[in-house]
Amino acid sequence: MNSFELYYWPVPFRGQFIRGILAYGGSSWDEHPVDEIEEIMGREPGKQPVAFMGPPVLIDRERRFAISQMPAIAIYLGERLDLLPKTFEGRALTAKLVNDANDVLDELTLDGGREMWTPEKWEKFVPRLQKWVRIFENNGTRNGLRADTGFLLGTESPGVADIVTAILWGTMADRFPTIRQIIDDTSPVIQSLATRVNGMTPLEDLSRRSFEDYGEAYCGGEIEISLRKVAG
Repeated sequence: MNSFELYYWPVPFRGQFIRGILAYGGSSWDEHPVDEIEEIMGREPGKQPVAFMGPPVLIDRERRFAISQMPAIAIYLGERLDLLPKTFEGRALTAKLVNDANDVLDELTLDGGREMWTPEKWEKFVPRLQKWVRIFENNGTRNGLRADTGFLLGTESPGVADIVTAILWGTMADRFPTIRQIIDDTSPVIQSLATRVNGMTPLEDLSRRSFEDYGEAYCGGEIEISLRKVAG
């Protein structure tokens, strides 16, 4: 039996961070099909493994523990799989960067598709997306990150912050040529970090499987259709 269960939609969006941390940490996990996700979402909170509104949800079978909310899951797995810095400051910065990544996804999908993209909205958003890229870069360069060496928090090997950052920008770049160009032009440092970390075998294998399983899909639904019209 695999060590973990993951409830998340069959797309490489918010749950991809969790898949990446599990993969890099050498853990195995089972994923549930859409009908089972919908069933567990529809239960009363007291009948759910953890009271939650929407996925991702992680179940740690060994510890009989369930947790929802992507940033909380990422930090839990960082502790569980020894992928967090040893200092209080490093742990706090990890949480900050994971939450930043969550914010980027919310902005990129206009708060989960509450609105749809138009060329005018996208044009106004591009400078903000560029600032997000620079925010990630600056967090790294303050800790010695360079285009060809180093990691975001000055650690000797990648941690949760690096995995989440690489998957955030790398997955986006792999599926949206316009966004790839924005990242390349704005920060060769972040582009290089994403390439280096995603090129490590566990994450490279995850990326390959994701294309095999999900094709070119990213976040799905009407919001992805509108996003592709402006950034595809």
